[in-house]
Amino acid sequence: MAGRHLGRDTAHRTSLYRNLVTDLLRYERITTTEAKAKEIRPMAEKLITLGRRGDLHARRQAMRFLFDTHVVKKIFDDIGPRMKDRPGGYLRITGLEPRKGDGARMASIELVDVVDAPPTPRPHRVAAPPKAASAPAPAPATPVAAAAEPAPAADGEALEAEAPAEVEGEAPAPAEATSEAEGEDKEQD
Repeated sequence: MAGRHLGRDTAHRTSLYRNLVTDLLRYERITTTEAKAKEIRPMAEKLITLGRRGDLHARRQAMRFLFDTHVVKKIFDDIGPRMKDRPGGYLRITGLEPRKGDGARMASIELVDVVDAPPTPRPHRVAAPPKAASAPAPAPATPVAAAAEPAPAADGEALEAEAPAEVEGEAPAPAEATSEAEGEDKEQD
């Protein structure tokens, strides 16, 4: 009865571990609960050690545990050679903010030599102090706002001619909609 049961029977728990380890080795980082991360860590590290060995028997042992042949190939062709000089400790577990739904302790488990930046653990939320009533800050006048206005044209009539044309083109649409709505109301009566 050693180890965590995670509210599952043996077959379901074994399948869960196999899926989590497969995804961890496929994506090189997953987010799960802290208990699950701590349970799969030794399993994943043993598989990476098999990848470091690189022989046929080690490959067959990895195939026994993992679901995906592509992940086994990745362990032996990519991850194992990358970890060749590291004597264990291939994974890092980083605590994250609790899950919103049930407050479960979450963690990110990842390979130690992942190239991109690790997820930063988010601090726990603290109640913000009440804000004091303050006058809104005046908007600064910027030259960008002045530049956004159209420059006056040399010919003032050209601007006046364009403006009424746009208004006239839009005016019939609301009038038609109003007359159609009135016609439908009369038909229903």
